[in-house]
Amino acid sequence: MGALVSDTGLSGPISSLVTIGQTVIILNKPEVAFDLMEKRSAIHSSRPQGVFSADLVNWKRAVTISGDASMVRTHRKYITNLLGSKNAISTLHPQLDLGARQFLLQTLQRPDSLIENIRRITGAKILDIVYGYKVAPSGPDSLVDMAERSGIQFSSAVQPGMWAVDSVPISEKPYAFVLHQRSKGKGVDSYVSRHLDALGRPVTPEEESVIKWTAAIIYGAGADTTVSALSTFFLAMAKFPDIQRHAQAELDLMVGSRLPTMADRPNLPYVDALMKEVMRWHPVAPLAVPHMSTEDDEYCGYRIPKGAVLIANIWSFTHDPEIYNEPMSFNPDRFLQHENGIAPECDPQKFVFGFGRRICPGRFLAEASLFLTIAKSLSVFDITKGLGVDGKEMDLPAEFSTGVISHPSPFRIQVRPRSEHAQVLIRSVEAEEPWLKGDSEVFDDIKL
Repeated sequence: MGALVSDTGLSGPISSLVTIGQTVIILNKPEVAFDLMEKRSAIHSSRPQGVFSADLVNWKRAVTISGDASMVRTHRKYITNLLGSKNAISTLHPQLDLGARQFLLQTLQRPDSLIENIRRITGAKILDIVYGYKVAPSGPDSLVDMAERSGIQFSSAVQPGMWAVDSVPISEKPYAFVLHQRSKGKGVDSYVSRHLDALGRPVTPEEESVIKWTAAIIYGAGADTTVSALSTFFLAMAKFPDIQRHAQAELDLMVGSRLPTMADRPNLPYVDALMKEVMRWHPVAPLAVPHMSTEDDEYCGYRIPKGAVLIANIWSFTHDPEIYNEPMSFNPDRFLQHENGIAPECDPQKFVFGFGRRICPGRFLAEASLFLTIAKSLSVFDITKGLGVDGKEMDLPAEFSTGVISHPSPFRIQVRPRSEHAQVLIRSVEAEEPWLKGDSEVFDDIKL
């Protein structure tokens, strides 16, 4: 049996360390992650049950964290039945499209609040899809606040060793909101409503728990990751104006004077490649969510003990010079089919969404939302570096936070409409889809 630690320390395809008696094995090559987390997923798909992530926080039944294999299968089935394919997500394209257009309007009106705009509209889209809950364009909203706290708590809960403050779980009151609206004949199509309708009878306590928790985790796992990816997109566009102009030229040529939709995606290969490069250049989860081995195993001479924590080093995968040419450069061209016969480089979506039985069940929703927001933003906005007090463009370093979900460090950029016609396109959502006051007052009146 081979040694656990590679001869190269923390480098090489597999490396390891022991911290507070816990063996942590880091997988630095994607083929190793595929071999262990997909081909041997039966014994490498559990989750480390840190006391802070589950026992002291209201996340015991969160499928992303749980180590209960039976529960994970049931919860994933509920999510994938409604969100687990591109065909299923196509029914949500109108909602995603509207959300992206509302983001354009918010950013036109409040360009200095870009990250706040991203957070609010990302949360609003998910709350609409999951609960049929409408968020007003501005002003306080109790569910938005609760959901944001929940997202922060979730990010802490999945990070080994981090303390997450206990709170009222988001699984309860939003579900009660759906039941309230349905009882008043005001229920709208949503993830929760579809599951309730599909049963065609009163739910059992266990079914209700599954619906509540799968709904909650769609927000908990989906909101902050999308915020990270979109923030990275805007940072990259300000840093690399030539790439931004290339994408805008493609949009102008292929889409013309209207806003792009998902139907345009096959005709926008550069914009699609740009989205992939955002995912690769700085993956939202650089070290993914850890797996845990449930049996002793051996792989290529390395011993993997039962209970070992396995971490897929996604950042290493996406910056491996054996996989990506000049990996530190931001270059969407790497994903295009070239006339000289050079094949596109590896699509980062093969590993940024996880592996095997733990692959993100909401990945198709996240990808569609990201593409629409990127394409629409590029079609109507010019994104440039912020100006200093001297009127000159400020330096824009690419710095990111640590943690399971990594965000760009605070940065200053300018986001301005490309033309008067662009402003007309942005404002068209006001007339076509007037925003109501939202559901916050109804939500506040619900008592558990």
